[in-house]
Formats: sequence, C-alpha cells, structure tokens
Amino acid sequence: MTRDLRTLAAGTALLMAMAAAEPAFAQKSGGILRVHAGDSPPSMSMLEEVDAVPARATMGVFNNLVMFDQHVKQNSMRSIVPDLATGWSWSEDGKELTFSLRQGVKWHDGRPFTAKDVKCTWELLTGKSSEKLRLDPRKS
Repeated sequence: MTRDLRTLAAGTALLMAMAAAEPAFAQKSGGILRVHAGDSPPSMSMLEEVDAVPARATMGVFNNLVMFDQHVKQNSMRSIVPDLATGWSWSEDGKELTFSLRQGVKWHDGRPFTAKDVKCTWELLTGKSSEKLRLDPRKS
C-alpha cells in the first residue's frame, strides 16, 4: 500500500512538473554548437584535408560560395545552391565563372566579406598565392 502511494505521488509530481514547464520555442542566438563526429578531424582546415570528416565538423562554422542542396538525395550539378554567393553566371566561351556575393556578410572580427576574400582563397587553392597550404591534397 505504501509503495502504491509513493508511486502515485511520484507520478502526480511528474505530471505537475510537465504541465508547469514552458514549451520550447524557436532557437535563440548564441550558445554552444554540439555536433556528433564519428571521427576526430585531423584539422579544422577543409582546404588542407582529403576526406569529408573536417567538412562535417565545420559545416556549422564556415560557409561556402555554393553547396549541394541538403534536401536532394543525390548530389549533381543541378543540386548546387548558393551559400555566400547569391548566384553565378558563365561567360559565353565557358572559361569565366562570375559569382554575385551576398551583401552584409561579416567575418568573426566584424570585417566585411568581399570579392578579395574569394580571390585570396582561390589563389591559395591554385598555388598562385605567396602563402602556401601546409598540406595540399590538390597539388598532384
């Protein structure tokens, strides 16, 4: 009998606590991003790694000019969507690709994101920069 009363009291307390709790609303800015990673990324540089582990670990931190649409099951040229770019166009001869960039984007230090940043990254990736990657998986 005493055990039944304790069970009833615990169940009643639980129901009252659930009824008094505020419902969860939209996410708030700030806080801590926790992401499960099946493996430990060797670095936080997507430019210097050869597999997808760093990309999965940093997708919540970094943006790309474009990315694959996450709602499409199979990646293809048709499932590429803008991220930092708002759009792009090819020249008539197919040799030049021009991106329009999203306005109002800022770096972590408050400086604006510009076409110079894209150019800097492109030159780093193509080896045309005075700066060099520690590891360049595209070099070969």
